[in-house]
Amino acid sequence: MSVNLTKGQGVNLKKEAPNLRRLMIGLGWDPVKSFLGRAIDIDASVICIDEKGKFLDVVYYGNLTHRSGAIKHMGDNLTGEGDGDDEQITIDLERLPANIAKCSIIINIYSAYSRNQHFGKVRNCFVHADDMDTRKELVRYNVDGNFDGLTGIFVADVYRYNGEWRFKAIGEGVKVADIKEMVNMKCKR
Repeated sequence: MSVNLTKGQGVNLKKEAPNLRRLMIGLGWDPVKSFLGRAIDIDASVICIDEKGKFLDVVYYGNLTHRSGAIKHMGDNLTGEGDGDDEQITIDLERLPANIAKCSIIINIYSAYSRNQHFGKVRNCFVHADDMDTRKELVRYNVDGNFDGLTGIFVADVYRYNGEWRFKAIGEGVKVADIKEMVNMKCKR
């Protein structure tokens, strides 16, 4: 049975799956239809961070695979249409380079300012982490809060703690123009 988290809560993934090797991170959302009918293009990304909080790399629609091959973005959904996951990212914890201490899962709205879009126009946003080998959902976080006027969300962190992997629900909304601004907010350069 999956652990349901609320903002700020975390879980030790090893307790949920003692033999965990590979994670599938699924993210989903439902854009509210406007009278203009313009789709909201939400992009999921992973910021790779070292133990000192320094930026190492980012995996996103423009860089689908980490150079180690351990993190893979499965492709960009431009509309958020349909049920289930809108975007998925896999993380091979055994192949992840040792200098990556944290994988920060983020979403942001592509060209939000020019399209006059924000997360106040999005509903049913969620993230879940599954054990890829057993196909068991380990944890789920239904991202809640008031995100009116905000164009990015730090959704969750997958991080090492005392040699074990943990998952923490973040749910912090921010006003940013793009992924680069989110990286700058999250990391030391």
